[in-house]
Amino acid sequence: MDIQWICVVTIILTWFCTGSSIHQTSVDPPHNLQIIDPGLLGYLYIEWHPPSSLPVLDQCTIRYKLKYRSTGDADWKVVFTKKLKYGDGFDLSKTTEAKVQTLLEGRCTNASEIQSDWAHATFQVPSPGELESQIRDFHCVYYNWEQLTCTWQVGQRVPPGACYEFYYWYEGLECAVQCEDYIQTHGRNAGCHLRNLRQAEYLDFNVCVNGSSEATRLRPSYFTFRLQNLVKPSPPEKLSVSIAADKEVHVAWSPPGGGVPPNCLDYEVQLAEDDGYADATWVFASTQMETAFTFSQSNRSHVSCVRVRGKTNMFCADKGFWSEWTQECFYVSRKDEKQLFLLITVVLSSLSVFIILILAARCKKKSKKGGSGQCDE
Repeated sequence: MDIQWICVVTIILTWFCTGSSIHQTSVDPPHNLQIIDPGLLGYLYIEWHPPSSLPVLDQCTIRYKLKYRSTGDADWKVVFTKKLKYGDGFDLSKTTEAKVQTLLEGRCTNASEIQSDWAHATFQVPSPGELESQIRDFHCVYYNWEQLTCTWQVGQRVPPGACYEFYYWYEGLECAVQCEDYIQTHGRNAGCHLRNLRQAEYLDFNVCVNGSSEATRLRPSYFTFRLQNLVKPSPPEKLSVSIAADKEVHVAWSPPGGGVPPNCLDYEVQLAEDDGYADATWVFASTQMETAFTFSQSNRSHVSCVRVRGKTNMFCADKGFWSEWTQECFYVSRKDEKQLFLLITVVLSSLSVFIILILAARCKKKSKKGGSGQCDE
């Protein structure tokens, strides 16, 4: 009996040791890699299936390494995932490239990572119409964080009667939406106004401008951007300027009204120095979120104009547009002009008093001669 148990234990140990010494040394790549266009103006899905043969998954972890880019991009975007699907935005005017490989690690590989070969796929949207029929000079501005305005010029070769249409999509919309407020030039759509886009902020905003005519189709144009990077705020408000006894110029203002968060604005202040009414020389100064600034005037006695503008800062956006300058231009008179003004004021005041005294004397003299209580000039 003891001999039988010894045999059984020996067989089990031999099987275990033999089995544990056999490790996975290779793994198949994913198969059926596809790039799918769901009609969301550049947002594509990259999908694949697991490898045809896999080890026992309770002994190994399987992941996938995905790389993708648009043709012409220098670098690949890289994603590690356990899922079989990934989505991102692409420029549909270019070819999209994607490749994925299997990564295997765990007991079945003796804790080392095994990589498969790459599976490859490409995707290109058909481009109907001539290249010269595409729109030109596409430009968008998100005014005061409230209204997106996009404009464009018609293509170089566009047949009469051609019409352009503007579509947009961002994550959260079920499908692409057409513009409802077009800007028209010479009877053609040349721009679009969009409002109520708060839900689209800090998301990829995908745009397609396409068109057609009775003669031919026009080539579509695709764009992807983020609204916070297109903000142009309104000018600062309530600008005030004061001059201290030491000739320092103190400038203060308030953030503009509207949708731009005050903590998202940096400012630039300009002070113009004008020597003898010659061309003004502007002195620049930048501030970070502060709404006041002081220029040292210890060695200056020039006529100065002060103005301020704002721009979204690095804490809220990667880039943006400067606002217009404040409309007010505060001038500080030169010292000699102030003295001349005071002298003229004193002389005019003295002359007025002198004239009043003369008139009073004449009135009194006539009153004595005529006995009348009235004084005629």
